[in-house]
Amino acid sequence: MLPQSLLLSLFFCTFIISSPFCYSSFLDEPLSNFFERTPAYNPSTAYPSYLGTIDKERVDGFKGSLERYDHLGTPATSLGEVNVEDFRAEGVGDTDDTEAFKKAWKETCSSDTAVLVVPKDKTYNVKPITFSGPCKSDSVTLKILGKIEASDNPADYASDLSHWLLFRNIQNFQVEGDQGIIDGKGEIWWENSCKINKAKPCTKAPTAVSFVQCDNLKLHGLRVYNAQEMHVSIEKSVNVEAFNVIVTSPETSPNTEGIHVTSSENVHTIEPVIKTGDDCISIVDGSKNVEATGVTCGPGHGISVGILEGGKPKAPVSNVLVDHATLTGTNFGVRIKTWQGGSGNVDNIVFEHVKMKGVSNPIIIDQNYCDQETACKGLICSNKKRNLQGHHRHECNKKDHNIQLQQNLPLSRHYAEGYKSIIKKPSEKQNCLCMY
Repeated sequence: MLPQSLLLSLFFCTFIISSPFCYSSFLDEPLSNFFERTPAYNPSTAYPSYLGTIDKERVDGFKGSLERYDHLGTPATSLGEVNVEDFRAEGVGDTDDTEAFKKAWKETCSSDTAVLVVPKDKTYNVKPITFSGPCKSDSVTLKILGKIEASDNPADYASDLSHWLLFRNIQNFQVEGDQGIIDGKGEIWWENSCKINKAKPCTKAPTAVSFVQCDNLKLHGLRVYNAQEMHVSIEKSVNVEAFNVIVTSPETSPNTEGIHVTSSENVHTIEPVIKTGDDCISIVDGSKNVEATGVTCGPGHGISVGILEGGKPKAPVSNVLVDHATLTGTNFGVRIKTWQGGSGNVDNIVFEHVKMKGVSNPIIIDQNYCDQETACKGLICSNKKRNLQGHHRHECNKKDHNIQLQQNLPLSRHYAEGYKSIIKKPSEKQNCLCMY
């Protein structure tokens, strides 16, 4: 029987999922001082001290920089701010306010002040919409004080089934959402998902909020509920700080990742609270220098690096730190997953001070992930295992702790400390397990 409570302390993985010919050295690309090179393991010393990016002064400084948001919620719009109601947004919940939002954004993006306000105590019904930059001002702010609610008519998404609220190419953009709500009204999409209704075909559903090519992005208190599929997606963006993002959807809602990071760099998520039906946080292809600190997760599928996709020559993910996370009642804890046939590098993955309670599968490294409508071809464990190391004297007990490593998984280095059940012998073979 699995333990009801599990404390992960200082769990560190560095490994490669690739064929040798497509591997490029971790030293080949600059890391902007985000991580130092991992030192050799020495069991007589403390945990390697290259995690210089996480410290109380830095986190407190980021919180302090957001204190100016505390005045939000005043009924009047400040001088120079653009209010969606200036463009006839009604905010009564059952009328379409999309055109008013489009006009308000156009005015905001072309102004020197560049502050858009969604007033409090109102519910604005909005169909799929794209907020595009670049804007005239050097910085742009969106204040969400009221509720933005999605259209629940799938026909409204015919031209773009992937997005509901899309923010594209907006630099120095900050979203202040701690007094408002973004509601994806995803129930109609979940009901028609093939994961809920096997008679239905498997189709995409919109991501509730997407930030694409938004460098120097700051999110404060963003609250996203009931996404159609993913809640918040950060794509192709550099220098992102997200503080106290709150995501809520039912445990049974399919494919509703909380925060999804792809092809992005220098992403720092601080104190998110995520309850969802899929991964609380997923970090995928092309992302590096990603931190998540003070994470509260559950229900959901835990915190994942991957899926690294098949059909690509490389799908690198590097320098990921999850520090001080609490996972409660999740299907999975921390995992790394690669689609069957996928390849690429996964380097410097750190899970530190992770506390789990009622987690079914605490640690999983899955090289044969498969989640599709048709049956998978089978397990593909073709890569050669390399230098798998565990630094505890306790032999792995899969029945008790469910640590699952793929057969022949090529780990260049694997360190674990403070966890009482880890692979004892580098030469030990593990069963090849496909988790889905």
